[in-house]
Amino acid sequence: MLIYLHGFNSSAQSGKARFMGEWMAERGLAEAYCAPDLPHRPAAAIQLLEGLIAAAPGRSKLVGSSMGGFYANYLARKHGLKAVLINPCVSCHKKLADQVGTPQKNWHSGAEYVFSAQHLAELQPLAASPNAPERTLLLVETGDEVLDYREAVAFHAGAHQVVLEGGDHGFTRFAETLPKILEF
Repeated sequence: MLIYLHGFNSSAQSGKARFMGEWMAERGLAEAYCAPDLPHRPAAAIQLLEGLIAAAPGRSKLVGSSMGGFYANYLARKHGLKAVLINPCVSCHKKLADQVGTPQKNWHSGAEYVFSAQHLAELQPLAASPNAPERTLLLVETGDEVLDYREAVAFHAGAHQVVLEGGDHGFTRFAETLPKILEF
């Protein structure tokens, strides 16, 4: 099972999640693809993903974007899985510290919540060491306006890495990297 993990305040309706699902379906692989809507609470998101990994036939493979990349790294390391990390957040608990107390809104569903200290506390234990380099493919664009791509490159040193000039946090060249993702 290939599980796509979306980013912060996003959903399974994100462009990358939908595009990957369509791409997999066109190749007769629709049943081998899953893109769940992740809860905004990190502990609930991890619980949902742990259940999907446990229920999947065979070994799951993870593709995570931004915060989804943070989750994918944690789960891949914990379960010995392969993970493709797209413009991933390396230390979400630090990056989001200034968001505590601020209202948030899911871009797709419109669901609102307040990012709390509890969210931050649930993120902290997920931040540790990187997944094994041989089980990690890092895809970053240098034009990411949200996260510094160099942090991900340094954190995942030794991993298979594709660093593309320009682009943005949404990863503009996602479509052209799909064959490489599936091959990995």
